[in-house]
Amino acid sequence: MSYISSNANRWYCAKESTYGQIAAITATNRIPAVSMTAQVQLAKSQRKDKTGSRTWAGLPQGMRTQASFDLKTYMRDWADPTTLPPHGPLFEAAMGMPGNLWAGGTPTSGTTSSVVFGAPHGLAPGQAIVSGGEVRFVAAVADPMTIVLNAPLSAAPVPGLPLGPSATYSLTSALPSVSLFDYWDPATAVQRVITGAAIDQATIRLNGDFHEFEFKGSAQDIVDSASFASGQGFAVTFPPEPTVAAYTYSPIPGNLGEVWLGVIPNQFLTVSSASVQIKNNIDLRTKEFGTSLPQGIAPGQREVSISLELFSGDDSATLSLYQAARQRSPMEVMFQLGQAGGQLLGIYLTSVVPVVPEFDDSQNLLQWKFEDSRAQGTMDNEIIIAFG
Repeated sequence: MSYISSNANRWYCAKESTYGQIAAITATNRIPAVSMTAQVQLAKSQRKDKTGSRTWAGLPQGMRTQASFDLKTYMRDWADPTTLPPHGPLFEAAMGMPGNLWAGGTPTSGTTSSVVFGAPHGLAPGQAIVSGGEVRFVAAVADPMTIVLNAPLSAAPVPGLPLGPSATYSLTSALPSVSLFDYWDPATAVQRVITGAAIDQATIRLNGDFHEFEFKGSAQDIVDSASFASGQGFAVTFPPEPTVAAYTYSPIPGNLGEVWLGVIPNQFLTVSSASVQIKNNIDLRTKEFGTSLPQGIAPGQREVSISLELFSGDDSATLSLYQAARQRSPMEVMFQLGQAGGQLLGIYLTSVVPVVPEFDDSQNLLQWKFEDSRAQGTMDNEIIIAFG
């Protein structure tokens, strides 16, 4: 017998074509493994029949079950911009829309706030571009050659120097499911696949040691190699792991990035920590007659919120945040994680009503804490996320 090292663990994720059907994966579907908990639970049922004894007689086979999971993973570099990033299926499961891949374009002129291309750009409002190690979102399309950006770049794009590609994820009402693969060494250890995984909460954390993603929710089942029976997850055999090759990637330091806040966005260099959360309030279809497993995803009202802490100051931009909070004025929020092309993540919220900040004077410098400021919108437009 060999003890299993918790470091000998590899994760893969892929979107399912049908709820609960194990997705096909390749080595490109691998994501960094930090920590994961996953569990299958039986429905809490109580036998009330009189057995003539105080001893619990147990529950029969076939009772309803439901699985849950909570995984943490590091943001990593986007090594192949011709395909969607490895974390893409998780963000699609949290937001709904498939990733929108933009191959890039070459500007002929522009300013820090607008870009003019030499050919039709093919961009729509909300999509992202990458210029000089910065990610920005399209606030408006002036014409087929010209776009207006949501926040100014540090420097105007250089004519003739191509802008980098992006993969943009946006919201829609329905949510797909994903398969999460949990492989271990040695090969004789118990391997697992979480099928029908529905992302109830997705959290992005900034300014830790590394930028970190957390995804938690409920699933249809956890299929394992030790007890696998043909038909589980619509599979005939337990899915083998792709050929394990050298896995090299770059986690992104948590201190690298930009923050833009305000009714008129200003760059803030005083943010000490921040997080963005999408909560889908999911119920699984667990009450159908004739099955013990959930049969689908039923999303509830979406909640998108941010929490951030920043050092207080007497400058006009900081004071305007407090004023917006007191007046309940919506403001734009944009986070950029990373500072180099291929290692960027942009988060854009067009309308966030900040809460009145808590004053924290426990340290040498006064900090303001904006906890759970909720984003609002009109129709599935509270948040946009883009890799670049």
